[in-house]
Amino acid sequence: MAVNPADFDFISKIVREQSAIVLEKGKEYLVESRLMPLVHQEKLESLENLVKQIKMKPRGTLKDAVIEAMTTNETSFYRDIHPFETLKKEIFPELIEKRKTQKELNIWCGASSSGQEPYSLIMLLKNSFPQLNTWKTNFSASALSNQMLNRCKSGIYSQLEINRGLPAPLMVKYFERIGTEWQVKEELRKMIQFRIINLSENWPMMGTLDLIMMRNVLIYFDVEMKKNILGRIRKILRPDGYLFLGAAETTLNLDDNFERMPFKQSGCYRLKQG
Repeated sequence: MAVNPADFDFISKIVREQSAIVLEKGKEYLVESRLMPLVHQEKLESLENLVKQIKMKPRGTLKDAVIEAMTTNETSFYRDIHPFETLKKEIFPELIEKRKTQKELNIWCGASSSGQEPYSLIMLLKNSFPQLNTWKTNFSASALSNQMLNRCKSGIYSQLEINRGLPAPLMVKYFERIGTEWQVKEELRKMIQFRIINLSENWPMMGTLDLIMMRNVLIYFDVEMKKNILGRIRKILRPDGYLFLGAAETTLNLDDNFERMPFKQSGCYRLKQG
């Protein structure tokens, strides 16, 4: 059931107002695939009826559910393995050496989706760098909505989600069986501070950061918002810290203060030196 132009424009408008994410013409298929499950869940006849319901109750939970569905990105444990290999072999060893006096690391995952990326990172740290057990590791991760925040905090994943990218030894070591699902052990869940942050709005105080993960989210914003976000990242990233973007993302022609690092397919950047 194709979405009609008027309904597409309406959905695009409310998504952009709430999240600054841009749905361009040609993305009708995305609206349809993301919202039809909601149509069925609400026992409505069509996307057109969904839009009518939102217009009747513009401050209702249905509008929030639409924003949720349209802004939650596809993810998996250790998605695109190259960045995690770079973190393990290059970035974390360097940062640990540089911070060995302070014994403190500050990390932010800026687009956590349903939580697989921050949990992948925390497992990498625990498994590969046991010396950090005596360090102060400030690890924050952000989501756009309460629903996704609660999902991240719970750390509960289906067998299908577990099968996508999570090595079996890590599942055995860091997860517990909960019925037909799996839950990240409390020890790891307590290590991450999850919070709601809308990247297009004001950010809370975070101090200066050693590592920022902002993968596969800039692609959804227009050029001005990309520049805005990169400008704010520049202010909170330490001079010798690192930024990771998605494989299809770049700072090129957006912010000349960053340089891409020569690590294979990792999307790793730092502030230009000197």
